[in-house]
Amino acid sequence: MIQTLTRLFPLWAILFSGFAFAFPDQLATLDWAIVPLLMLIMFGMGMTLTWADFVDVGKRPVVIGAGVALQFLIMPLVGLLVGTLLRLPPEWVLGLVLVGACPGGTASNVICYLARADVALSIAMTSVSTLLAVAATPLLVWVYQGQAIDVPVAAMLGSLVKIILLPVVAGTFLNSVFGARLTPVRNVFPLVSVIAIVVVIGVIVALNRERIATGGLLVMLAVVLHNLLGLSLGYGGARLLRLDPARARTLAIEVGMQNSGLGVALAVKHFSASAALPAALFSVWHNLSGSLLAWYWRRRDPGHEPRP
Repeated sequence: MIQTLTRLFPLWAILFSGFAFAFPDQLATLDWAIVPLLMLIMFGMGMTLTWADFVDVGKRPVVIGAGVALQFLIMPLVGLLVGTLLRLPPEWVLGLVLVGACPGGTASNVICYLARADVALSIAMTSVSTLLAVAATPLLVWVYQGQAIDVPVAAMLGSLVKIILLPVVAGTFLNSVFGARLTPVRNVFPLVSVIAIVVVIGVIVALNRERIATGGLLVMLAVVLHNLLGLSLGYGGARLLRLDPARARTLAIEVGMQNSGLGVALAVKHFSASAALPAALFSVWHNLSGSLLAWYWRRRDPGHEPRP
């Protein structure tokens, strides 16, 4: 029963998104719950890991470097090309480039967990890309758009520690100490994670309802293309590097899913609300596309636990 409910999470995400769009008022008041829910998911992830998994990732700096390089090379350039080919207004093109130049987001770690990808590698890539974003994000926006921005590195690092590192470390510690005795809890956490991410997606839809309603089909098309090309090129690049399927999935997700919340914040602070629209729509879409992709990959590996 739990496995069946877990495998249907794209359906729950789509249905709940529709509900959130139709009735946004109550869900929008739950914006405070986003961080605690993400922390809960990260704690569950930690309980699938051991210290040896992180030691193994540390022995593969080339894989981490290649993944982060693909992310910062592919996404801002693809954003520029998609915006140009669709002849979007300059502010929307800027918004696509900006979200493309952001580091990986917390949602990518969740999707890697649900997709049975390499969770430890995903967390390492998110951490490294976040650290590099203080220089990479403003540099890439300046290169492609000739605009200067300040990246709030201290706030980003604080969020990284609070939302990702501390819950994962806590979960990993418990798993390392208690091991098999936590099996019943671990078996339930995939469903808990699905419920949590569905609620997060619903809240994001509710908070961005007006932007979604007024954004227009063209900018939504641009966001969809941006994300799907990032996922595809990330996976293709990983396979060209001869990475195994689990790590190729990880790179695809890390490249295609961005810290869109940071993109919204930077656009509003440094440019305009219109420039924030692509990032706001991206925050909704990449959770849905990531959920669908994770569902597809889980179906291809029935009966296996998420890969740590």
